[in-house]
Amino acid sequence: MKKTSQISGFYKLSIEERIQILKEFAGLEPEDVELLKRPGALPIERADKMVENVIGKIEIPLGVAANFLINGREYFVPMATEEPSVIAAASNAAKLTRSKNGITTSNTGPVMISQIQTVGVNDPFGAKMAILENRQEIIEQANNQDPVLVKLGGGAKDIEVRVIDTKMGPMVITHLIVDTRDAMGANAVNTMAEALAPTIEKITGGRVYLRILSNLAVKRLVRAKTVVSKEALGGEEVVDGIVMAYAFAEADPYRAATHNKGIMNGVTAVVLATGNDTRAIEAGAHAYAARFGRYTSLSTWEKNKDGDLVGTLEMPMAVGLVGGATATHPIAKLAVKILGVKTAVELAEIITATGLAQNLGAVRALATEGIQRGHMALHARNIAINAGAVGEQIDRIAEIMVKEGKVKMDRALELLKQLK
Repeated sequence: MKKTSQISGFYKLSIEERIQILKEFAGLEPEDVELLKRPGALPIERADKMVENVIGKIEIPLGVAANFLINGREYFVPMATEEPSVIAAASNAAKLTRSKNGITTSNTGPVMISQIQTVGVNDPFGAKMAILENRQEIIEQANNQDPVLVKLGGGAKDIEVRVIDTKMGPMVITHLIVDTRDAMGANAVNTMAEALAPTIEKITGGRVYLRILSNLAVKRLVRAKTVVSKEALGGEEVVDGIVMAYAFAEADPYRAATHNKGIMNGVTAVVLATGNDTRAIEAGAHAYAARFGRYTSLSTWEKNKDGDLVGTLEMPMAVGLVGGATATHPIAKLAVKILGVKTAVELAEIITATGLAQNLGAVRALATEGIQRGHMALHARNIAINAGAVGEQIDRIAEIMVKEGKVKMDRALELLKQLK
């Protein structure tokens, strides 16, 4: 029987039923299932080794988005988020993308940039040429810092040099271009850059200050594309509404900020679930959205000649499978197992595809019934819980509040009193 992540009414199932489906889909072991159910799956002793001054842990709900078909392969996508409606929206949108064979992706490889800042150079453009003339020596010295990475097919591949004007005068910025393979690569590229500082100073006669990676990872891009039939969306009018919503975000940074936040709802949830660096991904995404001098939409939405919707998303995606929390956090390791990914670029493609689906869910809602209808239906449960509802009371109170259009604490308290 062919495995599929397209399961009708998945959200209606009990936690036990969902886990059983996931167990069969991803080949989870009994200990994996136990880990999912266990409160505090991250031992406090391990947390104490991960960060400084540990006093406890904070738990974020972990769910899976269903219905994802990416490059012809089925996925359940683990997502860690505290926000209601995010996982539901991603799942619903992923289902829509299946109307035209799901989401396809591509990537530019796991290539990072490390920057070496040189100041106090009398002839900055001459210094630039001198650095480039010593390209081979610089690359060899960088690769001597990480022979294991080189053995795996990665390592420093090239250099680029820029001269920039600043308030402190001209600066010569050397970019070391490094293939980091299945690592995010921050430690590797920073170590290389620090080792190169004396060489760059000798070549230029200047002084090196900063030696650090850039999170604007323009050489580590991932692209995702989907075509959604107009029938699946509810007609060509809905397609037009989505394209209008995109045009607004493309033109206006106030709209683009929230539009891109919707993309990052999906992206960050998967990045967090897999133990990767959410801040690095957020910084790179928003910088990339402003790379042409103004902040704009990361995604595009168009209507093709058949009247169907075409969506694309291109963004930096510097994530890894080795090192960091991905290798130490038990749940992060399990999330990677659920995905079944073998390389960092495959993980990056899944994350970007999730961001595109999340964006589709948001713009479709905005172009039709509005964002609040679905969001408030799920938010009502949190209000009911905060009011003190338990068990079946939660769903009953939430249902009444949504029906009335009064999702408020005072109304939840009134309803709870009536039910009691």
